[in-house]
Amino acid sequence: MKELFLHFFVPAAILTLIFVALLLFVLPREIRTIFKRELKAYFVSPVAYVMIVVFLGLSNGLAFFLWHVLEWGEADLFRSYFFWLPLYMTLVVPALGMRLWSEEQRLGTMELVLTMPLSPWHAILGKFLAAAVVIFAMLVLSFPIVWTINYLGDPDNGVMFAGYLATFLVGLVYLAVTSVMSALTRSQMVALLISFAVCLILWLGGLPPVNDFVTSLRGIGLALWPFLKGIQLVEILSPFEQFAKGDLHVSHLVFFISFVGFCLVATSVALRMKRA
Repeated sequence: MKELFLHFFVPAAILTLIFVALLLFVLPREIRTIFKRELKAYFVSPVAYVMIVVFLGLSNGLAFFLWHVLEWGEADLFRSYFFWLPLYMTLVVPALGMRLWSEEQRLGTMELVLTMPLSPWHAILGKFLAAAVVIFAMLVLSFPIVWTINYLGDPDNGVMFAGYLATFLVGLVYLAVTSVMSALTRSQMVALLISFAVCLILWLGGLPPVNDFVTSLRGIGLALWPFLKGIQLVEILSPFEQFAKGDLHVSHLVFFISFVGFCLVATSVALRMKRA
């Protein structure tokens, strides 16, 4: 348990404190105002609770009863647990983020939000960070699997911490994609379905069978090559897999941050188009 404390609890506590300090003390007051409003909306309604229960049911439930995580004997839980978390999040995160802007448009409060004494970026970041906290809560509440594995064996807690961090970054990517789709439509269901499709493509694009299919294209199938090659360039499975296995590189972090930043800029453009 000492290794669990040193290689999992301590890094997790440090990152959590940095995250909380950023939210409460560093960000501008306008962002914090929107953040608190949105976070309260998540937990006053059943949305956050339902999404957390669904995620825990999929991740921990399937890990034990379908993938038989205890029988794999892995030190890092990658193939039996972390590999599947981005797939589960393709369902949960779009459902969590579909209301970011679609709800404002449906209720007719978009203009009110955008005409408040704050910039669109304050609203975008405030809403995004509130949903990010719910994703963070999902991962924190899935911790019993780490405790169980430590009780029954001797896992690599440092690598498992990297797996959780990589999963959180993937969740932020999915949330940023959903933010764009939510800003483009007033229908939450449309935002959900399109976001789910895009996030699923981002995950599937890194699977070996897809890579083999792209390299084997011949004849008329070459017409699909630019589209499929583009998917391979932005797929998240490869950087996620390396990050989750403890192979940490700055390039992986830059990839995730750049992807999120691009999507948030696209959200800003979509909102400006609506405003015009």
